Amino acid sequence: FFFFQPAASCLNYNKYYSSQRRCFLLCHSFIRQDHLTKMGGPPPPGEEKIVIMKAVGGEMAAAASLAPKIGPLGLSPKKIGEDIQKATMDWKGLGITVKLTIVNRQATVTVVPSASSLLVKALNEPPRDRKKVKNIKHDGNLTLDQVIDVARTMRSRSMARHLSGTVKEMLGTAFSLGCTVNGQSPRDIQKAISEGEIVIPDS
Repeated sequence: FFFFQPAASCLNYNKYYSSQRRCFLLCHSFIRQDHLTKMGGPPPPGEEKIVIMKAVGGEMAAAASLAPKIGPLGLSPKKIGEDIQKATMDWKGLGITVKLTIVNRQATVTVVPSASSLLVKALNEPPRDRKKVKNIKHDGNLTLDQVIDVARTMRSRSMARHLSGTVKEMLGTAFSLGCTVNGQSPRDIQKAISEGEIVIPDS
């Protein structure tokens, strides 16, 4: 036996599902428009945008990680990754912060070094493969003059009233890295500065 559905019911079936499909497409378009409105488009001509992100010196950042940050600004993640790689070759293998200054869809890459990255760079260690070598201990030796130079670089970002306070902050970072200063523990140098045995001039 064969069951034949009346033509009228077939028409009602098609009308029902076609109306459901139209409703779905309409709702989807509203959701997409709202999503795009929240994301925002590229900035107006001449407007400056600043993007801060983490990077590894001398390595090209993955396009998938760059796309959510710079895609809405109308920039190519691949090109920005190449620009970051070129601008950070002096910091190869070190974890650093970079600042992207974007004007008219042109990005300028600036390295914003941290105290730890400056101290590790001063140690002048050979480059290592981060994928093969884990839990790197920076057990080299720095001179006090090198630490003072790093403190002068970080002076504008320090909360200390005097340069000696900033130097002690850098010595604390050196202690956490595991390196020595003038062949001594950074804690001993901190104590000598606090007791006046070592004088750090502000100028």
